[in-house]
Amino acid sequence: MSDQTTSAAGGAGQQEELKRSITGRLLFFYVLGDVLGSGIYALIGVMAFTVGGAFWLSFVIGVTVALLTGFAYAELITKYPQAAGAALYTHKAFGNRFLTFMVTFCLLAATIAAAGTLARVFGGTYFQSFVEGASVTLVAIVFIVALSLLNFRGITESVWTNMVMTLIETTGLLIILAVGVVVLAEGDANLQQPFELNEGNPTLVVLSGVALAFFAMTGFENAANIAEETQDPSRTFPRALLGGMTLAGILYMVIAFIASMVAPLDQLTANKGEDGSLLTVVQNGPIPVPELVFSAIALVAVTNTTLVSLVAQSRIMYGMARQGIVPRIFARTHATRRTPWVSIVFTAALVCLLLAVADVDRLATVTVLFLIVVYGMVCLAALTLRGTPVEHEHYSAPIVILVVGVVANVAILVHTMIDDPGSILWCGAIVAIGVVMYGVNAFAMRHQPHALDPTDLSG
Repeated sequence: MSDQTTSAAGGAGQQEELKRSITGRLLFFYVLGDVLGSGIYALIGVMAFTVGGAFWLSFVIGVTVALLTGFAYAELITKYPQAAGAALYTHKAFGNRFLTFMVTFCLLAATIAAAGTLARVFGGTYFQSFVEGASVTLVAIVFIVALSLLNFRGITESVWTNMVMTLIETTGLLIILAVGVVVLAEGDANLQQPFELNEGNPTLVVLSGVALAFFAMTGFENAANIAEETQDPSRTFPRALLGGMTLAGILYMVIAFIASMVAPLDQLTANKGEDGSLLTVVQNGPIPVPELVFSAIALVAVTNTTLVSLVAQSRIMYGMARQGIVPRIFARTHATRRTPWVSIVFTAALVCLLLAVADVDRLATVTVLFLIVVYGMVCLAALTLRGTPVEHEHYSAPIVILVVGVVANVAILVHTMIDDPGSILWCGAIVAIGVVMYGVNAFAMRHQPHALDPTDLSG
């Protein structure tokens, strides 16, 4: 996340220089880093357990649907270059206060579930390389508490820092690519396993892993946070956004294929996939990479993405409180740190509660269900706002892509709910919390009307 606060005292010229300091290359790495994140480090084993050796096919579908959504974001970010994202687009398209709240709350819920997913990954195989036998749940909760304390102290993450973290994360992926090249060169690759599926209808089996693949592709929407700082956004943004997403998607598909042809499936799927990871691939590969080194790279990737999620969720909660759509107490900031400590404590507590009762697969699925709702609304908003002109030049996505994007997101949403009906109960319970908070607060403030500013709802 980037701190975009500017001072009017600095002069108009100085502000304009700050806002337009991000080049297309930096933006490309920013997007690549946000998408790569830690999804590929986290879900390889769970996807292999769900789909079989051909789990890379699920990435093909997941990447395609994410790219369709990326076109909608490219249009709306360049049309409304403000750091508010889906909340702003929904509000401009439909002008409904409750709908804007629901989209914002879905984004909040997704970041909470994602933080839980990543925390369990942190406490799993990679951490066990350093402390064998440690309780995954306990480590995950301590991890969330530690990062929440760091969030309380105050976090400002620049695009340059993001780029450095991206390079560290990418190093681990390059190691996996090198393992694949050497295995192929030595003729030791298992080229049959990457085409094997679990029992059942092949199409449905592949689709069962799409939600998890989609989880790995999330993060590109954060690019909206730096739209005002990008040089020539109408030309730069579509190229960098879609280019970064495409490269990340290709890397995911290739790495998934390599994982399947290098590591035995029974090792990748151990403990329902939670014990299988890219570390399993390294351990079975011919390159002598120290286990602790690769585990450290993976832990850095997971930590960075989890911290971003924790910061985002507390700021979204804070923004909703400032706008008067959840109780005002969540807008309280610490006297000296100036961080939203009540929102930090509340959202961290929700993450820890989820950690105590859910596994990686469940948390990842809940994350995706909430994000699909948000992404579908963004595609629909792009279509609705197509006839609304703005004074500056902006990118326009092909209408057919936006339509297909809406249909594809709805299709994944419906299939995921049918494939995992239990996730509906989880999502319903989380939404119920938000609706109750909204209703109670609306009743308490019924005599204090307050106009909604969606730009204050950004994570």
